[in-house]
Amino acid sequence: MRKILMGCVTLAALALASSANAGPSERTLSGAAIGAGAGAVVAGPVGAVAGGVVGAVVGGPRITRSSRTCWYDRDGYRHCRSR
Repeated sequence: MRKILMGCVTLAALALASSANAGPSERTLSGAAIGAGAGAVVAGPVGAVAGGVVGAVVGGPRITRSSRTCWYDRDGYRHCRSR
């Protein structure tokens, strides 16, 4: 009975996460991984599922750099250029 319940919760979490966004972004995937890891440490398998869902909804840190390059000139003014 417990395995069936865990399977249903996992499928519901995956369906919820996939319906929230059309395609997974880097923030969704990193948030799910961080949340699942933290939940597994705190509450075991149930915490991993719950943490993964919460992490996917909230989102994780931005990993890639922005597409802009910024610098300061001699007078202290900031300039930015898109790549």
